[in-house]
Amino acid sequence: MEGPVCQVAWGCYVLLAISIGAHCAMSSDNLACPSTSDLRTQPVAALDKEGIGPAMTSIPMIACSTSLSEHHSGGSGTNKNKQMVEQLQRYGVISSKKVVEVMETIDRALFVPDGTPAYVDSPMAIGYNATISAPHMHATCLQLLEENLQPGMHALDVGSGTGYLTACFATMVGPQGRAIGVEHIPELVASSIKNIEKSAAASPLKGGSLSVHAGDGREGWPEHAPYDAIHVGAAAPEIPQPLIDQLKPGGRMVIPVGKIFQDLQVVDKNLDGSVSIRSETAVRYVPLTSRDAQLKGY
Repeated sequence: MEGPVCQVAWGCYVLLAISIGAHCAMSSDNLACPSTSDLRTQPVAALDKEGIGPAMTSIPMIACSTSLSEHHSGGSGTNKNKQMVEQLQRYGVISSKKVVEVMETIDRALFVPDGTPAYVDSPMAIGYNATISAPHMHATCLQLLEENLQPGMHALDVGSGTGYLTACFATMVGPQGRAIGVEHIPELVASSIKNIEKSAAASPLKGGSLSVHAGDGREGWPEHAPYDAIHVGAAAPEIPQPLIDQLKPGGRMVIPVGKIFQDLQVVDKNLDGSVSIRSETAVRYVPLTSRDAQLKGY
């Protein structure tokens, strides 16, 4: 789900590990990164999911540093994308070899507006009161869902935005699997398909194992259910029953839940159909809402 960028009212704290002399502003929240000579807990704002809205997260922010921006001074986009992923590894955000592989395969620059610094670990506006989230959040979601994104599995991306995570899902599940994106802004559906066509996920899109649809993600996408993996990119007051119903026994869903105080919840459906839920981290997302409400900035 895409959503407006609004000011963060409060923060939760994370341990920052960034290079000496680092310093930058974080989106519209204007939060500056500290110098690395002073490693300490600092407030950091991030945006969860593909363009969802402001979130507070315990993932370390790593790309505010001058060291990453220096990587952008030369070399091909492919090399810069690889350097971004290596930076995420270096700071412990990515531990999975498979996630490294898929994030190196799907070039982030193809999913951000022209002229924006694609490889900085920061959210970026994509229009329609929406953003694409920071790379560290993409990595986190992919790792949480990795075991449910094996070849041949079915994955649903609710609020697919620019198409980045949907493309990653398609790469992981392969041509025998199925990756479905649902986005309620039709213009973003159209642009995300164009993004995917330029990416390494063009083949599954052409072959039909990857598709993006305009619709209300709160209702899921029953046509290709049940899903081994479901990712939701906006905060629901409670987990939508249609998404639980469309989750396969043995499947996993990652969804932010709450209003003022929110948790990124990991929902596992057991083989007997019962559901187990745990909280991964505190976050702040915009509400899982309607297209009209998003466009009005609610």
